Amino acid sequence: MTTSLSITLDRTSPVPLYFQVAQQIEAMIDAGTLPAGHRLDNEIQLADQMGLSRPTLRQAIQHLVDKGLLVRKRGVGTQVVHSMVKRSVELSSLYDDLAMASKRPTTTVLKMARVPAEDDVAFALRVPPGAEVVHLQRLRCAQGEPLAIMHNWLPDGLTDLTVERLEQRGLYEMLRAAAVHMRVANQRIGARAATLAEAKLLHERRGAPLLTMTRTTYDDNGRAVEYGSHVYRATLYTFEIALVER
Repeated sequence: MTTSLSITLDRTSPVPLYFQVAQQIEAMIDAGTLPAGHRLDNEIQLADQMGLSRPTLRQAIQHLVDKGLLVRKRGVGTQVVHSMVKRSVELSSLYDDLAMASKRPTTTVLKMARVPAEDDVAFALRVPPGAEVVHLQRLRCAQGEPLAIMHNWLPDGLTDLTVERLEQRGLYEMLRAAAVHMRVANQRIGARAATLAEAKLLHERRGAPLLTMTRTTYDDNGRAVEYGSHVYRATLYTFEIALVER
């Protein structure tokens, strides 16, 4: 199935025509007007519809291919892959952010167990090494696509957790409901290659680039209430940070 595009071009604008086209197609993908799997008309037809040269239209399509939003398939044409999840760096949960962006978050709990705290977890949560903590491992999807593998460790007894509740609600929502007032967090963002196990869960190849994030969250009494170590598909996920001059 192909989808016609309604593109408005401002030929008096200093913004290049190819970029105007790319921006509007990206907005349609983000809004779900062009969902994953839909095919675009071929480049000759699209260029004719918009009154553009074929090289200009090809440049717009290539821009979106490079961003991972479109893919060219031999014998199929140009197809929408998915929209990118853009997340501001704030003290919020991925589940809440996806829900607010209408990305239809779903969760599969891979592990929920009480375990002895290893040294890095004990240091983050300010508990003795070997103390019992709750370890969660979850696979988070957005719009049916695997997006992130999330590991969280919490002090034991902080809140009543069940697999059913974790698959229906976000962890931060459950903590708030248990009167845990999260106030501040220390966070570190990085990148690394996917392991074989991670690649299988995230539908990526082994060694594919993943974004990483570790976070220790504190309540309004300064108590460490959660330590998280997560990986995200770099093809689907970005962090956005606002910078202010001092």
